[in-house]
Amino acid sequence: MAAPMELTCWGGDWGLPSLHPESLIVMAYAKFSGAPLTVNTIKNSWRAPKGDLPVLVSEDVAISQPAKILNFLRKQKYNADYDLSAKQGADTLAYIALLEEKLLPALLHTFWIEAENYCSVTKPWFASKIAFPLSLYVPGKMSREALNRILLTKGGPPLYSLTEVEAQIYRDAKECLNLLSKRLGTSQFFFGDTPTTLDAFVFGFLAPIYKVCFPRVQLQEHLKQLPNLCRFCDDILTCYFRLTVSGHSPAGQDTADANLQKLTQLVNKESNLIEKMDDNLRKSPQHPPRKLTTLKLAAGGEESSPMSRLSP
Repeated sequence: MAAPMELTCWGGDWGLPSLHPESLIVMAYAKFSGAPLTVNTIKNSWRAPKGDLPVLVSEDVAISQPAKILNFLRKQKYNADYDLSAKQGADTLAYIALLEEKLLPALLHTFWIEAENYCSVTKPWFASKIAFPLSLYVPGKMSREALNRILLTKGGPPLYSLTEVEAQIYRDAKECLNLLSKRLGTSQFFFGDTPTTLDAFVFGFLAPIYKVCFPRVQLQEHLKQLPNLCRFCDDILTCYFRLTVSGHSPAGQDTADANLQKLTQLVNKESNLIEKMDDNLRKSPQHPPRKLTTLKLAAGGEESSPMSRLSP
C-alpha cells in the first residue's frame, strides 16, 4: 500500500482551486495521473509558509518545486506521460522552458509588480490567508522575490529600466500565448485526448491570468482573444475539478451530497441506538416470558417504530 501523500499549497478563488501557478500545476498533474493527494490549503495560518509552496509530504520526505514533485509522483507510478513518445517528451521540455522564459515573467508582473493589481487584489487576497502580523510581511516578501526573478532573467543589457523590461515581458508573453494557441489548435489537449505534464504546466500558468479579476488586464485581454486556450482552461476546471466556468459545483451536486450525508447520519444514529438497546437487554435480568399487551397505535393507525422516524 502506497504511503499517504499530503500537498500543502495556496488556496483558490474566482473559480480556481488555487491562485498560485505552481500549486495549480501540481494539483492538475495529480488529477491527470490519478495520484491520491490530500490537499491542505493555507487558510488563516499563524505560520508563514516555510520555503516555496507547494510542498508535498510523504512519510518523512518533504518535496517542493513542481518539477521535483512531479518526478516523485512518477516514481510512485503516477505517470501522466506514460504514452508519450520520445519526441513528445522532448517537446514537453521545450514548451515548459518556453513558458518559464516568456510567460512566467509577465504572470509575475501582473500579480506582484503592477501597482494597481497588487494593491487592490494580490496583496489583500494573500494577506487574508495568513494571520496578523505575518499578513503584513509575507505578501511584500513575495512581491520582492517576484521582482528579483524578473530582473534576473530580463533586467540585463540592453534592458536597463523597469519600463523597458515591462514592455518586453508583455511582448514576449503575447508571443508565447500565440504559439501555444497555434500548437493546441482544435485538440482538447496538447498531445491529443489525454492530458499530460505539458497540459498541467500550461493550465497552471494560464488559469490565473484567465480567471482572476484584476483592474489592469492587458495580458488577460490578449488571452481572451484566443478562444481555444480559454476553452482548454474551462474544460480542465469542469472535468477535473468539478467546477463550471463560473466556479461552482455542477447544479444539484452539492444538494445531493448534503442529503446523502444527512441520511447516512440518521441511519448511523438509529444503528447506534439499536446497538445500545441490544446491550441493555443482554445485561438486564432475564424473566419468564409474559403475555404481550395490546400495542398502542400512533396517529393514523400505524405502529410507532424507530424506523418510522427516518426521513426518506
